[in-house]
Amino acid sequence: MRKFLFPVILLIVAVLYSSIVVVTEGTRGIMLRFNKVQRDADNKVVVYEPGLHFKIPLIDSIKVLDARIRTLDGSATRFVTVEKKDLLVDSYVKWKISDFGRFYTSTGGGDYGQAASLLSRKVNDRLRSEIGTRTIKDIVSGTRGELMEGAKKALNSGQDSTAELGIEVVDVRVKQINLPDEVSSSIYQRMRAERDAVAREHRSQGKEKAAFIQADVDRKVTLILANANKTAQELRGSGDATAAKLYSDAFSQNPQFFSFIRSLKAYETSFANSDNMMILKPNSDFFRFMQTPNK
Repeated sequence: MRKFLFPVILLIVAVLYSSIVVVTEGTRGIMLRFNKVQRDADNKVVVYEPGLHFKIPLIDSIKVLDARIRTLDGSATRFVTVEKKDLLVDSYVKWKISDFGRFYTSTGGGDYGQAASLLSRKVNDRLRSEIGTRTIKDIVSGTRGELMEGAKKALNSGQDSTAELGIEVVDVRVKQINLPDEVSSSIYQRMRAERDAVAREHRSQGKEKAAFIQADVDRKVTLILANANKTAQELRGSGDATAAKLYSDAFSQNPQFFSFIRSLKAYETSFANSDNMMILKPNSDFFRFMQTPNK
């Protein structure tokens, strides 16, 4: 009897162990019976909250789904604005499961890869609709907040919303907006040409203004120099007149001394250069102050 009791106890423990299911925090569970979703009397999918639950072994199974907010971060996608301009928009979406039963059935048994693909398609369609009604200026610096809020609202409540997937979009964010390479190249070339034209205009205006300033400065310099020369000539003439008067007054008091000084200056000038040659008579009046005075 004891030989059969131990295996029975092990079997009971194994059955009890396999009938216990633990739903961890941050997840929700859906009961599957023969791989079919179990529903309540109101035909609603039964969702198991975090905690300890029981199931029928070998018949029931629990599909655990993540109840936390997840992030869908795809690659940049090309969109067309109302101006028929292409933009590369890089965005991400925060989402969570709002209806676990619908999410399970619409994503092929809770396949997160399929859910991301379906959600990405809806997000791109909504962003394409929002961007298609705006200009590049509005998207870049004007109504980007309205664009993201409009996309979020439409994804949650508009036609072809994410509610049919059992998903609620928590937030839509545009990370980066770029122009395609071929568009960027043409825009940069046009901007460079425009900037070059503006630079040439500024340079020509600067040269013209510099020429006016230089001419005005030259005119003022010429006027200042002319006035300075005029004043200098007047001062020099006045000084020479004063000096001549002083010399005249001084020498008029002793004419012989004046004649002597003039002769000395003449000697100094005549004999300053050793190459000078003078042909004069020894008794010339020019040498009268070099001759021995008569006693």
